[in-house]
Amino acid sequence: MDRQIQEVKPDYKRIYSDILKEKYPEKEHNCKSLLSKKNLSAIDIIELNQKIFGLADKEAEVFNQKHRSYDKIDILQILAYQKKHKLNNSQLANYFKLSRNTVAKWKKMFLV
Repeated sequence: MDRQIQEVKPDYKRIYSDILKEKYPEKEHNCKSLLSKKNLSAIDIIELNQKIFGLADKEAEVFNQKHRSYDKIDILQILAYQKKHKLNNSQLANYFKLSRNTVAKWKKMFLV
């Protein structure tokens, strides 16, 4: 029997809506425009996280970075952001808290 593996993504809209309702109702109006989108990209999720939780301490930031993942569409959006804002790999890596090597690898994989 062949089993089909389906890609299961978390429902970020629902997760962040619940967090806002239960813990941060005062920040709900700031995030309304992002939560009204049909599909949230990785960039949108990072922005939502920043708006809700603000700057975290260094240890929490490192822990959260280890658990990020990006699909092809998200990577292409990040690379488009780089082109639009005329950033080099180091600047892009600092902005999205990535490795310079990761950015270079993505550019090799998707733009060459």
